[in-house]
This record gives sequence, structure tokens and C-alpha cells, in this order.
Amino acid sequence: MDAEHHLREAYKRVLVQDIYRAQNLERIVETGFCSCDTRFPSWEAAETEFRERFATTERWEMLEASDTYNRRANALRPDAMTICETEGNW
Repeated sequence: MDAEHHLREAYKRVLVQDIYRAQNLERIVETGFCSCDTRFPSWEAAETEFRERFATTERWEMLEASDTYNRRANALRPDAMTICETEGNW
């Protein structure tokens, strides 16, 4: 594999991680619960979202999507942290 392919693969992994984080924080805020299953579910939903929305996109599009998911997660983090701290799970 060439360097471009390896770089593209790295961006894919980062984007899946960013999707996972945003989904989890969103789930905590929406439900008001912070169990381990809520905070750390399987990766399936994030992987599915990636495959359905980003699997064939260009690297720059993945970078933009990562930025969007990170902004979303950062906005949710304070509320999620409060919920999780109340449950002793932060």
C-alpha cells in the first residue's frame, strides 16, 4: 500500500472514533443516564453511520466531518459530565 492509502485509512479510523464519542455523549444527555452500557456501547452504531455516510468520501470531507462531530461532542460534554458525575461514572 502506498502512503496515501495508509493516510486515508487513518482518517477513517479517527472519524469512526469521533462519531462514537459524539453518539455516546448525545445518548447520555438524551436519556439522562450514564451507565457503562450507555457511555461505552458497542462500536456498531458508529461503524454503521460511518459506512452509510462517509465510506466513499474524500479525506478532506472526513476531516470536515470529524470537526463537526467533535464540535457536537464538545457541546454535549458538560451536560454529559454532570450526569455521569452524579452517577459516579466519569
